[in-house]
Amino acid sequence: MVDRFNVIVIGSGFGGAITAARLAEGGARVLVLERGRRWTADQHPRRPTDAWLYRPNSPAKHNGWLDLRFFPRMIVAQGAGVGGGSLCYSAVLLEARPELFDAGWPPEITYKELRPYYAKVRDMLGVRPIPSQQLTARARLLQRASAKLGHGDRFTSVPLGMTFDESWNYGLDDPLGHQHSKSFVNQQGQRQGTCVHLGNCDIGCDVRAKNTLDLNYIPLAERHGAEVRPLHIVRRIEPDGTGYRVYFDRIDGERLIPGSVRAEKVVLAAGSLGTTELLLRCRDEYRTVPNISRRLGKHWSPNANFLTPATYPDGDQVKQGIGPTITSGLDFLDGSVNGQRFSIQDDGFPNVLLNAMRAELASPALRPVAWLLERRLARGLDEENPTRNVMVWLGQGIDAADGELRLSRRFAKPWEQGLDLKWRVDRSKELADTILEMHRRLSEATGGQLHVPLFWRLLRGMISVHPLGGCGMGRSRAEGVVDHAGRVFGYKNLFVADGAIFPGAAGSNPSMTIGALSERIADLMLRDPGAGAER
Repeated sequence: MVDRFNVIVIGSGFGGAITAARLAEGGARVLVLERGRRWTADQHPRRPTDAWLYRPNSPAKHNGWLDLRFFPRMIVAQGAGVGGGSLCYSAVLLEARPELFDAGWPPEITYKELRPYYAKVRDMLGVRPIPSQQLTARARLLQRASAKLGHGDRFTSVPLGMTFDESWNYGLDDPLGHQHSKSFVNQQGQRQGTCVHLGNCDIGCDVRAKNTLDLNYIPLAERHGAEVRPLHIVRRIEPDGTGYRVYFDRIDGERLIPGSVRAEKVVLAAGSLGTTELLLRCRDEYRTVPNISRRLGKHWSPNANFLTPATYPDGDQVKQGIGPTITSGLDFLDGSVNGQRFSIQDDGFPNVLLNAMRAELASPALRPVAWLLERRLARGLDEENPTRNVMVWLGQGIDAADGELRLSRRFAKPWEQGLDLKWRVDRSKELADTILEMHRRLSEATGGQLHVPLFWRLLRGMISVHPLGGCGMGRSRAEGVVDHAGRVFGYKNLFVADGAIFPGAAGSNPSMTIGALSERIADLMLRDPGAGAER
């Protein structure tokens, strides 16, 4: 019997979408299994009652936009849906500094080796900085603060996976109006629009200006015959003759319907937590792949993410909720401050109150009420927003990467095993203190007051939006879980292609590097289809 698929890809974020597209383009029969929905613009969460959260313990009832995992002293935020983390990330696509790969990575992985793969991602995702005349109030605030502290030469506009119209500016009449977004059809046949600074990047762009993976790599994969199945939760992988059988639960309404499918090759791309948990269960619970490296789950990193708010007496300095979520940053990855390597960016968040009100009053029955409140509901530079004076500093850096993901028994349900994270801040505390001190200095230099989160002050806890590691690269099974080509040691034709393969922190936004590594993994799979990593 001929297998229907050559490759099963688990997950559709930067690892899964890219490998699926390139392998399908190369002639492979590809199936993508994605646990989340296939979101459309009219389904983006806005109201409090909308599908905001994805809950792994009850995915049939709760398969929303964002998956929040709570561990002791660590909260991890992840996307859920076709397009993975690209749906809810801030579209920052920075290449890693060349020196990142000098230590800890296999010798095959260098900046020079990744350069052509970075270029492929940059082309597919339309990477570019925001036009200079469109700088947000938050970016100008960071620029002023950095100049006052003597770091003006470090200020830069960050590259974004977004589409801009050079003629758009804040001086237009009703600048945030949808009528200013110029509609076009992209290279993959998907209709998009140009950015009008609505500030909803992380909860779904209203005009599709953010170049999420469901608008480029996923359509490319489908154009070459790949099949994408949303709402499929992979539970187990099992060697089956010359290939693997993948067992899943399919969400049908509020039911979970079990099923399975077989392929010669499997690519795990479910993210740092998802991929690591799946392999841990297959090794330790189901014992279908018992020979995976004992390094599995180790060297996990939150990428030293710190989200620290500061309040300003004048909301016009910040204008929170207006403009792309992140547009600028400061690079201290050279270790010039306290010997710590880190970066700072001007983070933002949507005007959730106004979004919710507009969505709630959009129904035909409430149109008279909406008409009466038209001025209060309007999006604009003076829009109603109780948090318009709140600046959020995003810090990230090269932490100790000494976290460990593992399975443990639940106190309430001892017959079940759940994913747990063992993580302590001790070896990363100096880095954390350095980032927080820079946040404080940037705030005070521009008249703001920093508010260190209670989660950090009381528990030394972090919120990570860049989870990395768990299936780190190495030269052998004694050093890592996968080799330089993403091949799982001990198992031929089993691959990992996502943030789990990082052997440590990135220090800056990792999506571009995950994309480049995935482009390379797919390229090597096509060039040497019989290769394995069985050491």
